[in-house]
Amino acid sequence: MFEALFQTFEEPEGGVALTARLAAFREELRRRQLTGFVIPRADQQQNEYVPPSDERLAWLTGFTGSAGMAIVLLQEAAVFVDGRYTLQAAKQVDVKAWRVEPLVEPPPEIWLGEHLKPGDRLGFDPWLHTSAAAERLATACARAEAELVAVDSNPLDSVWGERPAPPLGAVSIHAMKFAGESEADKLGRIRAEISRLGADALVLSDSHAVAWTFNIRGADVSHTPLPLSYALVPKEGRPQIFIDHRKLSNSARDHLETNADVKEPEALTAALVALAEKRASIALDNATAADALSRLITSHGGKPVRGSDPVALLKAVKNPVEIKGTRTAHRRDAVALARFLAWIDREAPKGGLTEIDTVEALESFRRDTGVLKDVSFPTIAGTGPNGAIVHYRVTRKTNRRIALGDLLLIDSGAQYEDGTTDVTRTIAIGEPTDEMRDRFTRVLRGHIAIARAAFPDGTSGAQLDTLARQFLWHAGLDFAHGTGHGVGSYLSVHEGPARISKLGTTPLKRGMILSNEPGYYKTDGFGIRIENLELVVEANIDGAEQPMNAFETLTLAPIDRRLINAERISQRELKWINDYHARVRREVAPLLDEATRIWLEAATEPLQQQPRQ
Repeated sequence: MFEALFQTFEEPEGGVALTARLAAFREELRRRQLTGFVIPRADQQQNEYVPPSDERLAWLTGFTGSAGMAIVLLQEAAVFVDGRYTLQAAKQVDVKAWRVEPLVEPPPEIWLGEHLKPGDRLGFDPWLHTSAAAERLATACARAEAELVAVDSNPLDSVWGERPAPPLGAVSIHAMKFAGESEADKLGRIRAEISRLGADALVLSDSHAVAWTFNIRGADVSHTPLPLSYALVPKEGRPQIFIDHRKLSNSARDHLETNADVKEPEALTAALVALAEKRASIALDNATAADALSRLITSHGGKPVRGSDPVALLKAVKNPVEIKGTRTAHRRDAVALARFLAWIDREAPKGGLTEIDTVEALESFRRDTGVLKDVSFPTIAGTGPNGAIVHYRVTRKTNRRIALGDLLLIDSGAQYEDGTTDVTRTIAIGEPTDEMRDRFTRVLRGHIAIARAAFPDGTSGAQLDTLARQFLWHAGLDFAHGTGHGVGSYLSVHEGPARISKLGTTPLKRGMILSNEPGYYKTDGFGIRIENLELVVEANIDGAEQPMNAFETLTLAPIDRRLINAERISQRELKWINDYHARVRREVAPLLDEATRIWLEAATEPLQQQPRQ
């Protein structure tokens, strides 16, 4: 029906078809005198989206989620996934060959302790694990009287016969009209952070940090305009960027060379060795720096200073140009969303649409803006029981027809040069049940509680997370994911370090953009999620005795009024809904064609409560 540019629906290889790969891998382990090996879902920089050449976990197991790990022993094998992917993993891997285990509680190290034997040699690739992860593995091995072995070359790569080549996406310059701050000014701020850390230099092991610092973007991974690269920033002197020169046009090279020396990726080792031999202190990011980097620095007399990458926090706080850009991007995206939602309301009740149809249509409406660079992640479009799979990705095999009585959960986003979007709406197809309306209303009340929150400077996401869950908890319900994640500016749709979750310890600062996306998932029944992006802004509170912050909602799309039980919400919540819909109508309606405008006006009519008897 629609030509999809950025997403495919082919079923990945999986299950029994991959079991021969596991047997070949075990033979390679025996040849190397290893009794086991750890395969993370990671590349050298711990990216969420990795190039095909680094999809080792998917190649071996069939599991294609964005977070996970496998451990292969000669007699046992397990795939570890978090709560988002439990159902997906069980369908993708051969459960006769692999156990599906939790990734967090309990962690994989507990499983290792139960299965390793004294004298076992567990291998790992130090380029694919952070130092903290390697230390956890070492501790588990020591308790079992086994040995952790850092390999020089990855044994999985030896049996991956047709491994794709590394990516060579062209590097582009992120113009000042989008970036809002020069590379020189950013480097000045970074050098101040290096001094604060007491370090002599900082390794930018996160390609997002390199892209932000030097105002470049790339095309090396799906859905994120990322140029895979490293940088080394000294406290004094010129930085060095390590990137495959084949990615650079003359203009891109000239842009980079204004502020840094440009070198091939393999030159990073020599640069670190040269610093380490001078007994330098070199700062490394706990979250993205490979354990191999720390080992390299230590072995040549240097001191690795492990901690949080200061660039992550600098990047998370958007400047005025980036904030203006993201507001523009969300208004543009709102037009595509309104056209899509009107189309769904018109076509879905006829019974002819499938999940794939909705994904293709939404991407097509966004493409009509004329400035869509990519989707910001593969669209999640789940109807009926598929909606209960938190990170469901429709394939031609799983594609479900949308039926009357279904809930359609659609979670999607776009990459525009001026901003990145991420929005989820749950849509009633026909008449929803009382249970659906109850669960939706509880989720909505939690969403509103976050959107209306006022909080002092220093407040973390963990302190706000409970607000989103309280009304579900009252009914003995919950959701197995965080309430919100940070969002980049034409970078990753999932950006640290701030998040709204039980684990979100970073204080929220003005200028940060976070998602607000509580949900509810009834296994084999339906899924509900309501997601807007929120900008942290100053809260103007009369009489406040300290600086206070609040959220400005960026997303502009109707929330399905048919799923709201108006008798179960407060007057303040009712006002928030009506005010939000009035704003959507005011800002978006003038940008729409007449038919969509008429639909939007009906979809955003004020919600009424029945007088209490």
